[in-house]
Amino acid sequence: MSAPLLEARGYGIASTEKPTDFSVQSYKLKTPGPRDVTLSIEYCGVCGSDVHTVTGGWGPLAADWVVPGHEVVGFVSHVGEDAKDEFKLGQRVGVGAQVFSCLDCKRCKTDNEQYCPKMVDTYNASYSDGVLAQGGYSSAIRVDKQFVFAIPEALESEKVGPLFCAGATVYSPLVRNDVGPGKRVGIVGIGGLGHLAVQFAKALGAHVTVFSHSISKATDAIRLGADQFISTADKDFASKFQGDDELDFILITADANALPMGDLMGTLKLHHKAVAVGIPDAHTPWEIPGTALLGNGSCLGGSHIASKKEIIAMLDLAAKKNVRPWVDQILPMSEAGKAIQGVKDNKVNRSYLEHNFEPSLILYLQVRYRYVLKQDLV
Repeated sequence: MSAPLLEARGYGIASTEKPTDFSVQSYKLKTPGPRDVTLSIEYCGVCGSDVHTVTGGWGPLAADWVVPGHEVVGFVSHVGEDAKDEFKLGQRVGVGAQVFSCLDCKRCKTDNEQYCPKMVDTYNASYSDGVLAQGGYSSAIRVDKQFVFAIPEALESEKVGPLFCAGATVYSPLVRNDVGPGKRVGIVGIGGLGHLAVQFAKALGAHVTVFSHSISKATDAIRLGADQFISTADKDFASKFQGDDELDFILITADANALPMGDLMGTLKLHHKAVAVGIPDAHTPWEIPGTALLGNGSCLGGSHIASKKEIIAMLDLAAKKNVRPWVDQILPMSEAGKAIQGVKDNKVNRSYLEHNFEPSLILYLQVRYRYVLKQDLV
C-alpha cells in the first residue's frame, strides 16, 4: 500500500464578509494514525450549517481559510493498520459532521460520542495537535474510523451525502424518543432537515403531522408521506389537538427566527417532549410562555447529530424504505458559491408546475431541498 496523502486541495473561504468567494488552496491533512481512513471525495452535500458558518452566523471562522462540507461521499484511498478490519481500499463510504472524539469517556463508551467534550467537528475546528480539520468541498479527507460509514449498495452516491448530516440529525431524536408504530409525531418545518424528518418518521411507522407557516408546503408534506398538514398561520391551529389527537413527540427542524412555540408545545400530550434541531443564527429568539409548559408539563430539548450506531441503522432504514433527500441540483465544486447563495436565499426549494395539455389537469413535479457538489478538482 502506498503512503498516505499529506495534503489535499479544497474550495475554501477566507472571510465571512465574502461567503461565496471561494478559492482553491492546498492544505495539510490530519496527521495519519493507525485508526485513520483516507477518502478520495466524489460528492459533498451543501448543508444549512455550511451557510451559517461561512456567513458568520454561528461566529467567526476558526482559521484564516476554511473548507466547508460535512456530507461527504467518496472511496477509501488509504487505511490505517487498525482500521483494516472495517474498511478496504476502493470501498464506497461517507463522513458526516464529526471526525473525532476521545473514545474513552462515558459518553463515547455508551454510543453517545457525538456529545463527547473533546469532539472535533468536520471543519472549522482543530485537532489537539493544532492541525485544522477541513471539510468535504475538497479532494480528500482523513478521519478516524469511528466516523466513517459504509454505504449500502441501494443508496446512490449523488444522493446519499445529505443523510450523513441532515438525515442523522433528524433520525437520532426520533429513535431516542421512541417514535414508531402507534405514535403521533409533529414535524415543524419542511426544508433540508424537515423533508427528511417526515420520511424517517413515516419509515419508522408513525402518524405524521407537518407544521409550517407556508401553505405552499402542504403538497410537499403529503408527497413526503405526512398524514396531516397544519398551517401555523392559522391562529387557532393548536385547538385541533385535543385528547387522542395530541402528539407524542415534536421535532422542530425549522431554523426560523420566530416560531409559535407556545401553541406548538400545547399540542403535546401530558409530560411529552419537543426537540429542536434547527438552529438559527446567533441566539435562538424563541419566546415560550411559561403557561405553555405548565399546562401539560411538556419539555423542550435539543439533539446533536447522531452516534455511529444510529447512523448505520439510519442508512439501513433509508435503503430499505426508500428514504432519499430531494436534490435540487448537482453542481461542480467550483460552483460552491452558487450553492451557498441558493441555500441562503432559500431558492433551493422550488416548485415546478406543468400543464398536461388539459386545462383541468395540472401535474405537480417534486420540490427539491438540497444541493450536492461533485468533485472537479484535478
